[in-house]
Amino acid sequence: MTEAGQHDAEDADIDGEQVPETINTINVDEATGVVQAGVVHGGVHIYQPEPRPPVPIPRQLLAAPAGFVGRADQLAALDRVLTPSPFDSREVSGATAVISAIGGTGGIGKTWLALAWAHHNLDRFPDGQLSVDLRGFSPGDPKRPADVLADFLAALGVDRDHQPTDVDARIALYRTHTTGKRLLVLLDNAATTDQVLPLLPGGDTCTVLVTSRDLLRSLVARHSARPLHVDVLTDTEARALLHEALGDTSATTDNKQAITELISLCKGFPLALGLIAARIRNDPDLLRDLAADLRDLGLDALHSDDPAASLATVLSWSLRHLTEQQHTVFGLLGIAPGPDTTLLAVISLIELPHAAAGRALSALEDASLLERRPGGRYVMHDLVRDYATTTANTTLPEDVREAALTRVMDFHLHTAHTADRLLDRQGLLLHPGPPAAGVYPLPLPDAAAAMAWLEAEHATLLATQGAAVVLGRHHVVWHLARALNIFHRRRGHRRDALILWRAALDAAAHLPDPTARIRAHRNLGGACSRLGLHAEATAHLYQALALAARHHNPTQQAHAHYSLASAWGRRGNDWQALDHARQALDLHRTLGDPVREANALNAVGRCAARLGEFDTAHDHCHAALTLHRHHHNPDGEAATLDSLGFIAHRTGNQLQALDHYHQALTLYRTLGYTYRIANTLDDVGHPHVALGQHDRARAVWREALELYQEQGRDTDAERVQRQLDDLDNPSDAGDWLDHR
Repeated sequence: MTEAGQHDAEDADIDGEQVPETINTINVDEATGVVQAGVVHGGVHIYQPEPRPPVPIPRQLLAAPAGFVGRADQLAALDRVLTPSPFDSREVSGATAVISAIGGTGGIGKTWLALAWAHHNLDRFPDGQLSVDLRGFSPGDPKRPADVLADFLAALGVDRDHQPTDVDARIALYRTHTTGKRLLVLLDNAATTDQVLPLLPGGDTCTVLVTSRDLLRSLVARHSARPLHVDVLTDTEARALLHEALGDTSATTDNKQAITELISLCKGFPLALGLIAARIRNDPDLLRDLAADLRDLGLDALHSDDPAASLATVLSWSLRHLTEQQHTVFGLLGIAPGPDTTLLAVISLIELPHAAAGRALSALEDASLLERRPGGRYVMHDLVRDYATTTANTTLPEDVREAALTRVMDFHLHTAHTADRLLDRQGLLLHPGPPAAGVYPLPLPDAAAAMAWLEAEHATLLATQGAAVVLGRHHVVWHLARALNIFHRRRGHRRDALILWRAALDAAAHLPDPTARIRAHRNLGGACSRLGLHAEATAHLYQALALAARHHNPTQQAHAHYSLASAWGRRGNDWQALDHARQALDLHRTLGDPVREANALNAVGRCAARLGEFDTAHDHCHAALTLHRHHHNPDGEAATLDSLGFIAHRTGNQLQALDHYHQALTLYRTLGYTYRIANTLDDVGHPHVALGQHDRARAVWREALELYQEQGRDTDAERVQRQLDDLDNPSDAGDWLDHR
């Protein structure tokens, strides 16, 4: 406290009494800058504060974002965490000690969401709004908390010349001035929790919104912040954004098509859509050109000299806080095949120990460059992945990229090989050779785990083969097709099998073992046959048979005859099918392969049954069943039980047919063989119809129909639908006996 005064009057006698000395005083509070005036009368200080000027109400929010659409769920979530409960007994209506940390990658729309919510709720903050761009992920250095505090205090009426220079004292003064007020504090684009903490207001009546590309985990853990993740726009929201920008011209057919393509290309990424909206708002005729550019150029189509209007530049700011190692991991994830990945795959990709790889993924997740999803899977938005790929290609040497791709390919190939061996213990052991150094394939305990892993990694495995084609790793291309063969057949992935085996056939030309080419022709023929490409199927199968004969390989000849039996059966030529099945049976007996012999016995029996030779069919199928059970081959056992069910149905023993079919279904369900489950459900409906059990027939055919539709088997689905329709119109029913 400082004091200055002067004599206002000399001592005087009034009515003969001594009058005390009176002194005027001026007092200035150094902390607040508040001036107080008063007097000293008779040695007693009497302060008479001068009237204070009214405290300004800060109005620092940016304008409400133009073109803001959607986000209803996120706005509602902010309402839930930032609006007091109706049961709160306090008089204040502000949120209590609540901080909402809005996370998300660059350009995902965090600031727009925060501003939109703030402008919808301005009436809740009569004492104003404080707002700052902390520049955590922008050009230049992030703002220092001390400087932001100076700005906030000035906005609250504290003269800069009278603010303390000590940061802790400035924080204390800021909290003093915010306690008891109903303020909104928007801390936009924060880099770290340390940048945010000094800016948290005092008391329990202010509301704070924090946006950051970092997840700010410690802010959540230590200060009860309520995290809100901001994701991409839905297709409906994206369409509304572009329609708003185009106005009336959005209704034309060409523009509708271009909008649909842009939505697909942008995958709901708000900044990309916003940049497009800004360009077409001024020139609607650019719409189709932008769609073509984005299709052909990717991120480069959205480049601008204005950094804030260039998607690649905005994304680059997310890398500024990464270490060199994390930067490398980000780039390598961009070139890794597949739509997502797992920690174990990343360990091979980046050749880091388990703990270090986990920390790198967590750092990218914290920076909102990567999202962790249930099941331990990590995924990037497509446009972020494009930027990661660009980063890898421009900052990492080619040998580093190729070595990383080699390792992650080998991880997937060798794990897929392990899975295949668990699913097909009777198959020929064809090992793909040792993996690259630093690769640790996933050990799988059993067939159920193998099926689950193949299901989860299916899209990545397909992409891995595509990457291997580009790199010319021919043995990887071929062995991946082989390793996925059983899985594709069980799950009914017919088109995927066709694509993989076509690539494998091309790769086989570069492999030294002629068997690779024989097997590629045979498996490609089988894939074609299952898709109804009958001419192509038999061409490949006869080529496999000819190559096997030329190379004196009776095992492959037997396999080719067996596949030809299946192919001719699908074409409806049962005599040709029976001939090839018998040749396969003779060869397998000569080779001493009892499991393959059992398969051929079943094929002969099935073909004979379709030709009406039921005694032959019965004998061959029972012999096959005995061999399959003796050699613990549930796959072949189920197929043979299905054939015996067919024979019983055709010979009028419907109860026995149902028994065989249900045994087959039990085995197929255990194996996860959904392709054949659909077939057997289709079969089992017919004895139910023959027994007058129409409700049961309807139930199994509906299940078969659903599976056929899931597997894209349109012809089978249409036939089963007709069978269901015929249950309601029995007079229109045709001959169902040769339905497959």
